[in-house]
Amino acid sequence: MIKEEVIKEIRKVVGDENVLVSKEDRLCYGYDSTPVAYLPDLVVRPSSTEEIRTIVELANRHLFPIIPRGAGTGLSGGSLPVEGGVVIDLTRMDRILEIDEENLIAVVEPGVVTYHLQQEVERRGLFYPPDPASLKTSTIGGNVAECAGGPRAFKYGVTRDYVLGLEVVTPTGQVIETGGKTVKSVTGYDLTRLYTGSEGTLGIITKIYLRLIPLPEAKKTLMAVYGKLDDAARSVTLIIKEGIIPVTLEIMDDRTIQCVENYRHLGLPLDAEAILIIEVDGPQVLIEEQAGRVAALCRDNGAREVKVAETEEEREQIWASRRAVSAAVVQIKPTKISEDISVPRSAIPEMVRRLKEIASRYRLDLVIFGHAGDGNLHPNILCDKNDPDEMERVEKAIGELFRAAVELGGTLSGEHGIGTMKAPYLKLETGEAGYQVMQSIKSALDPNNILNPGKIFRSDI
Repeated sequence: MIKEEVIKEIRKVVGDENVLVSKEDRLCYGYDSTPVAYLPDLVVRPSSTEEIRTIVELANRHLFPIIPRGAGTGLSGGSLPVEGGVVIDLTRMDRILEIDEENLIAVVEPGVVTYHLQQEVERRGLFYPPDPASLKTSTIGGNVAECAGGPRAFKYGVTRDYVLGLEVVTPTGQVIETGGKTVKSVTGYDLTRLYTGSEGTLGIITKIYLRLIPLPEAKKTLMAVYGKLDDAARSVTLIIKEGIIPVTLEIMDDRTIQCVENYRHLGLPLDAEAILIIEVDGPQVLIEEQAGRVAALCRDNGAREVKVAETEEEREQIWASRRAVSAAVVQIKPTKISEDISVPRSAIPEMVRRLKEIASRYRLDLVIFGHAGDGNLHPNILCDKNDPDEMERVEKAIGELFRAAVELGGTLSGEHGIGTMKAPYLKLETGEAGYQVMQSIKSALDPNNILNPGKIFRSDI
């Protein structure tokens, strides 16, 4: 528990109204988008770097944990207060400080909602591509901490590809700047990359310099329906070999299609093994030609139907099926465990086969969808967290699906991070030596283990 005299000091720093002590308030900060929750001892809502720095100093003096938090949309438990302590809610720091149109840079505070930034820069003819599924809720600070991706990552990359610099409060209460407005910088170690994706374990991000690009002139969306999953996966590879890089290349398996159709009644084919949703963007003069080539490639490689959206309404109808997935699949069971493996594109069919075999062996409901362009699959296990027997089978299945991904040359996480959910499996990918290197970095920067303890390296779950 946090001592009363410490709470009084924190109140002096941020004001009484920004210190939440009631159990009802604290419960709201004990969960994210995973099925587990923990109760923090205190919630603090700072509004400046200096306030955060002071709180971090107090934490080191009195040895209590600090857990940085954005909107709480994470899918790996990265913002959960697993050891109690003080949750630092960063959503009050929500200012877009600058949009530098000449240098194509935005400077923002961590609490800026991703979608709000995108809307603001697009009004100026600019583009910030990272688009996690939670973009209308998630914050830029959380996106940076987790190195979020999204459907557009295949063509445009993930969050780290747009972070030019950061202001960070270190675990010992110092304030440092990494990078800045320059596009190129090779001065010393790349601290910007180190903090990006560090899941709040190495520092609290208080300011972010983001690279922007010109807004694409036009886009075209297609849906290809396949009787065989292997044909869909082969089409993905052939489209890329043809020299076409779609902005999005999404896949939905048969079970996902059935769930979405049952939920939204969009007219999806219930006898299909897979659907690809493909979008190309760029200059208007090239879009029609690219869309036509993509459609022809899909048909030549087993697609029994290819729908090309000719209007914005038709485009929205295609995307409605993909956006409905998360809500649709929970109709099966109340608990959704969203995994985030990534494998080489050529391994997608084999990975899907292994996932289905694992689900069958453990008698579990599983749906598979994700970003086929970069091999980032989201196998979602539908279960009931109140059923101990089922949850035991879920844990065994998760371990097997991670081992399968690594065996196929893949990774435990393409965009969700490690947090608590994947911590027990980290060594599968890093090996003992890699694991020790990361632990050494954490120990060196955070000697008192103040920042976000119990994440990434936790192996006792």
